[in-house]
Amino acid sequence: MTEIMLEIDNVSKIYPGRRGIFGSSPEVHALKNVSLSVRKGESFGLVGESGSGKTTLTRSILHLETPTSGSIRVQGQDLGKLSDAELRRLRSRVQIVFQDPYASLNPRMSVYDIITEPLVIHHETLGLTNRQRSDRAAELLSLVGMGPQHLHRYPHEFSGGQRQRICIARALASGPELLLLDEPTSALDVSVQAQVLNLLCELQDRLGLTYFFISHDLAVVRYLCDRVALINRGELVEQGDCADIFDAPESEYARMLIGAMPEVKVPASAGRGG
Repeated sequence: MTEIMLEIDNVSKIYPGRRGIFGSSPEVHALKNVSLSVRKGESFGLVGESGSGKTTLTRSILHLETPTSGSIRVQGQDLGKLSDAELRRLRSRVQIVFQDPYASLNPRMSVYDIITEPLVIHHETLGLTNRQRSDRAAELLSLVGMGPQHLHRYPHEFSGGQRQRICIARALASGPELLLLDEPTSALDVSVQAQVLNLLCELQDRLGLTYFFISHDLAVVRYLCDRVALINRGELVEQGDCADIFDAPESEYARMLIGAMPEVKVPASAGRGG
């Protein structure tokens, strides 16, 4: 039986309304009974437009938001029932790559400090010495196609694609099994997008990673992901194998998104979803 890496069970999130001097705002149902599971070693895509609930769900998986109801489990562990110490240990196994590589790197930190910061934060779990952290930083840069000569440079010295490679190296530092990829190519030029997608596929094959890929771009998800779920206004409207949904979408929402999908040329080696 295939191991379930991430299980989201009937999760809802309601933000309460607010009262102010200019009137009141209604409560917001950001997520409505969302259920899905991600298998170990697969790439699972979550696709939706702005305001669909993607960010709220991602923050809930990271335990930065607490669901109003329902549960989220990572490798069988219910996030809502873990102690602070247990959550810290779990976070070394669940990491995120953000959308904007320009905003997500501290300009005052060297690449070495950026990559080794997670190793310091998770020192209790990982137990690496200073020498081991240095070796790990060089190893991680090599994994993402960069060299040790880049360790003591700063973010402003790199292109957008190189910065995103640094972000990926940072996310891999603590040895995670699950990576949340929050539109990791949308801020990059098309040619650079293809390079980053290829890198992500290579890393998954090499390290056995599980990807939860959040995007508004079905074309990219089609190339990277094995399965996909479509979310609209906080509700899942369709989910299944990428090939099935692209070939025979059942919902009107899926047909609308697929009909508006541009053709994106990504090298064949990046393709996963058909």
